[in-house]
Amino acid sequence: MPKVAGKVAVVTGAGAGIGRATAALFAHHGAMVVVTDVDEEGGRATVGRITEAGGQASFSAHDVASEEQWERVLAEAEERFGGIDVLVNNAGIYVIAALADTTLEQWNRLFSINVTGVFLGAKHVAPYLAERGGGSIINLSSVAGLQGTPGHTLYGASKGAVRTMTKDLAAELAGQNIRVNSIHPTYVRTAMADYGAAVAGMTLDELGKRMSPLGRLAEPEDVANVIVFLAGEDSNYLTAAEFLVDGGGTSVLSL
Repeated sequence: MPKVAGKVAVVTGAGAGIGRATAALFAHHGAMVVVTDVDEEGGRATVGRITEAGGQASFSAHDVASEEQWERVLAEAEERFGGIDVLVNNAGIYVIAALADTTLEQWNRLFSINVTGVFLGAKHVAPYLAERGGGSIINLSSVAGLQGTPGHTLYGASKGAVRTMTKDLAAELAGQNIRVNSIHPTYVRTAMADYGAAVAGMTLDELGKRMSPLGRLAEPEDVANVIVFLAGEDSNYLTAAEFLVDGGGTSVLSL
């Protein structure tokens, strides 16, 4: 069982998908969860599910590209729960586009969320974690941050940036007992997989068979299990590492 009881975890993009599954799993194991998202309806629904199950959670509306909103959200978390122990930088968007069709507007918007959002989260949460004697930051990258795929210059560049930033942060924050790791999922059964399958002209089942020798897509809970493990005490010697949650697809299949 992950040792996260009593910890306070901030999970961005927790209104659906991986973020929602992660927030629910934290609460199930006794953590207090700050759910953040630009989707207020989705975020409040996540909190509702957690509290109905007997867990503790609050919601903060949050655009991760805004420094002012990061400052507000983290201050709200401390006021509500007394401190912060874990940050999960999960919020992100996905664009598939050929290089010639990728606009500068798309590039800047996606990077503001997928990369700048991670930077701002780490920058502003670090003092809160240090005040508690240390903590854990988990950044969501992707298999797209590890390998090249047509149509993924924009998205892959953002996730590659998160991968390297994670190692830089781990090196810089280790002296404060702050661990930083990255998660690299394949397609997960979320809206992003719906989009990816539609672009590829496949069903979700066909996409799952293509992406993994296990023959299925990842479920949000498959990723949440790794995230919560990295937040707990059993992972206290793990930092600057990258964790593939890809059903073996990156290593076994030629995609």
